[in-house]
Amino acid sequence: MAAADAAARPAQFDRSSKARRGLIAKVHVAKKQLNLDDDDYRQIMLDEAGVMSAADADEAGLKAVVRRFEGLGFKPLPKKGLPRAAQSPMAKKARALWISLYHLGEVRNRSEKALEAFAQRQLKCERMAWADQSQAHKLIEALKAMAERGGWAQAGENGARLSVIALNEGLCEAILVKLRMAEDAPASWTLSDAAFRLCGVELGSGGPMTSENYAALAAQLGAKLRAAGGAS
Repeated sequence: MAAADAAARPAQFDRSSKARRGLIAKVHVAKKQLNLDDDDYRQIMLDEAGVMSAADADEAGLKAVVRRFEGLGFKPLPKKGLPRAAQSPMAKKARALWISLYHLGEVRNRSEKALEAFAQRQLKCERMAWADQSQAHKLIEALKAMAERGGWAQAGENGARLSVIALNEGLCEAILVKLRMAEDAPASWTLSDAAFRLCGVELGSGGPMTSENYAALAAQLGAKLRAAGGAS
């Protein structure tokens, strides 16, 4: 954009707007990232915004400058959001249970933020990543208790430990029970019937079912349950 064109813009503009402040910060980051000297920086400002300083540029001019910098290879920094999700064994197990409980209809919000809020209440700690791992069982046991209340068994006969594939198959069966209660599946349907008729999935058609197969089916059946209004 020529300086003469930029000069034609109204001299008065909102210098304190949040958007403008953000653009000014981005311009300064770009100058540093591109390693521009003062002369090159001022020339680009003049070409694109009609002024020699970001502090004197309006919002349209700043956007033009940022586009010019992006053309030169500037890559804006990612926006700050929630802290990185906890990656401890406890957190990974809790996250898997939380999402499974969402499919089962026992959890309304499957987001990491919702899980963190639940974990905070159980662990009395602001974030899972900061929790004492020796107390991890409190969170896991609370989630397992929710699963049991929802009809998803977490152990076999006499408390025997279940394999991952057995747990995921049991999750699908528990969702099917709720689908029957919501009258979205006849009482006579087996899991194979529900998988095929509701999701178009033929169990075992590609070989023996895996835990991943059952997890994928649970997600599909869970969506049907929410659509039927059978979730908590």
